[in-house]
Amino acid sequence: MGLFDFFKKDKESKEQQQALDEGLQKTKTSFFDQLSKAVVGKATVDEAVLDDLETLLVHADVGIDTTVKVIDRIEKRVARDKYVNTSELDRILREEIVDLLQDNRTSGSSAILDRPDSPGQPFVIMVVGVNGVGKTTTIGKLAHRFHSAGKKVVLGAADTFRAAAVDQLIIWGQRVGVPVISHGMNTDPASVAYDAIKQGVDLGADVVIIDTAGRLHNKVNLMNELNKIKRVMQKVIPDAPHEVLLVLDGSTGQNAFLQAKEFTKATEVSALAITKLDGTAKGGVVIGISDQLQVPVRYIGVGEKMTDLQLFDRRTFVNSLFRK
Repeated sequence: MGLFDFFKKDKESKEQQQALDEGLQKTKTSFFDQLSKAVVGKATVDEAVLDDLETLLVHADVGIDTTVKVIDRIEKRVARDKYVNTSELDRILREEIVDLLQDNRTSGSSAILDRPDSPGQPFVIMVVGVNGVGKTTTIGKLAHRFHSAGKKVVLGAADTFRAAAVDQLIIWGQRVGVPVISHGMNTDPASVAYDAIKQGVDLGADVVIIDTAGRLHNKVNLMNELNKIKRVMQKVIPDAPHEVLLVLDGSTGQNAFLQAKEFTKATEVSALAITKLDGTAKGGVVIGISDQLQVPVRYIGVGEKMTDLQLFDRRTFVNSLFRK
């Protein structure tokens, strides 16, 4: 890496850190204002402080089950260490949350940028999620991320039940500068996926990203449709898709968790992208969803810019969340 590349990377890293800090500001302000009130006048972490902390975590949309797990871990540390000062609570809470989150930096699509170009077949990402969560925008931002790193990207507009989704993906493709395979609205989604992957193979693409329908009228239909798309993909690449990425709207809090549970029943979700964290105080939902589903968070959306879809790093995320 040359000196120019080093400074460029360092600048990009600082810009991403700033975007993350700003994107989590509403969650940080809400949580730490309340945490400060909970410990004011207290010297040690006692039962009353833990009760207040439990309430705070629930209000931050961490979720009941994960909150109970965090509180239980802190109780054990207090019992073991006998005396835990309230000034240490931030550090302890940070450590416990990092332990709960799964590390994903070297797996799935997060490792694409480190893969050699054209490794023989494209890495196929099938993107799922209900309408309105930012699914198509997330695909566009992912395409930008990979394309900017010099990777060959092909998009497949297989959400054919909604005209806006097809048109929006085509616009994103033009904006980023990558090809979009589309058959238009009310066509067979599986056929679109097949052609997109075939095109990806023919072009020597590194990544093929397939958009899918945001909502079918019941879970059985959703399951059947997604399974059909998978089967057709596998006619071209036997082990496709290599990642099923579920996009969730972080601003919906526990509704996002309920959506995640439904989609994990309908298909084998292997990674999560959680969007719109900059517009909510419910950033704790990232912690709860990852813990309860045991599915890694791959990306988080912290703003409107194309670079504001960030690769999720659990330590960076938690440190930003606790940076006052």
